[in-house]
Amino acid sequence: MTKPDPHHVLEESHALAEALRPALHRLYRQLRRESDDPGLSPLHALLLLAITREPGIGVAELARMEKLRGPTISGHVKAMERDGLITRSEPDPSDRRRNGLIATAKGKELMRSMKQKRTDWLASELAKLSPDERAAIRAAVGPLGEIGQ
Repeated sequence: MTKPDPHHVLEESHALAEALRPALHRLYRQLRRESDDPGLSPLHALLLLAITREPGIGVAELARMEKLRGPTISGHVKAMERDGLITRSEPDPSDRRRNGLIATAKGKELMRSMKQKRTDWLASELAKLSPDERAAIRAAVGPLGEIGQ
């Protein structure tokens, strides 16, 4: 078996990326539209998701993870606290200045509702496809999940 030509693989990958990127972008935008909550900005939704996934995360950690400045995140955290979406945990015994962030029941329910709306919309769109098209998407899920890991 001959080894694939690295130049050919790169060209083929570039062409695939050019075809895939707009489709993924449209799908992402539509998923966001389907679950937009008028009272929650896209940034707050992103931060709430991160806090839900990592209960107890600190403001500095959240800022690093989202590649934003600490003061920027602090303002958003205060607004989300004021809206009842997150709360601060008790101070860390080893560093009394650090409080972890935790999603409240209201915040968790909002995230659950957004996820459900997106899943419902995507399922209804997938149901419109042929069995072969759904099988092709199912086969692509694994490799797509490997990108960026």
